[in-house]
Amino acid sequence: MGVFVFLPLVLPFTAWPIARLAEQRLHPRTATRLLTAVAAVMALCSTVSLGLLMVVGTAQLPGNPLPDGWSDPEVREAVPYDEVAGKLAIPALLAVVLACARTGWRHGRTRRAAHRALAGLPGTAVAVLPDETPYAYALPGRRHDRVVVTTGMLARLEPAERRALFAHERAHLVARHHRFLLAVQLAGRANPFLRPLCTAVAYTVERWADEEAARSVGSRRAVARAIGKAALVSRSTPAGTFAGFAVPGPVPRRVAALLAPEPVPRSWPSVFTSAGLAAWGAAAGTAVSALSSANSAVTMALILYAATPP
Repeated sequence: MGVFVFLPLVLPFTAWPIARLAEQRLHPRTATRLLTAVAAVMALCSTVSLGLLMVVGTAQLPGNPLPDGWSDPEVREAVPYDEVAGKLAIPALLAVVLACARTGWRHGRTRRAAHRALAGLPGTAVAVLPDETPYAYALPGRRHDRVVVTTGMLARLEPAERRALFAHERAHLVARHHRFLLAVQLAGRANPFLRPLCTAVAYTVERWADEEAARSVGSRRAVARAIGKAALVSRSTPAGTFAGFAVPGPVPRRVAALLAPEPVPRSWPSVFTSAGLAAWGAAAGTAVSALSSANSAVTMALILYAATPP
């Protein structure tokens, strides 16, 4: 395997340029899908590499349940610095598993708590909570999705701004933005080098919903006003893992983007632009990461098969 087993652990660095440029140069729909795909593949590859290193490290521990042949020098020679890397991979992989499990558990707990809070309300597509605290968010469900908004938020918005709010939240639900957010959050837990992509996707899903809302209500300026006003009066929502109308973040950039011309939707940026070069660099890094982890997995499987006594 050589150094190939380590490459997926550091190749997320190649996605940092596109994480920065995608927010400004790509259509938010394209940026969200691209960054999520890159993050998911790279996180999977780095986890596979940690698993392979953990096998080598575990085989060196006394009293381990693995076959004795897996600790032979021939197996250990397949991994550079096997004594250090193998043993460090054990707590590292354990930390990844615990962090991802905790993130998934918190997401599910928050989602269940949000649905329980709406148990006494009519089962309509919009749930209005009698709360003077202004906030709104999109709540996905197994049977039907709902837009949750408080009376405090509605009281502070004009009719056109309310339509923009509902269109924004419906866009989150239709495009299943919570899945993109959960995917990049799990990727960031699997490999800390992927966390810049989490921040970027949290922004691009909001921009994606902004554009859909502007198209729905027919006024980019009305959506920009609604976002700006909601950001001034809103507080953090109790369902922090879901997309919200005025979540903490670069609201001025969202407003400025809405006051600018509508971005041109493209499936892939031109290679002769900085965003295109960054996108191709991230794609190349993702491909190399996938090939490296696949090569390491196949090589390790063959080595362990040969080292396993009949």
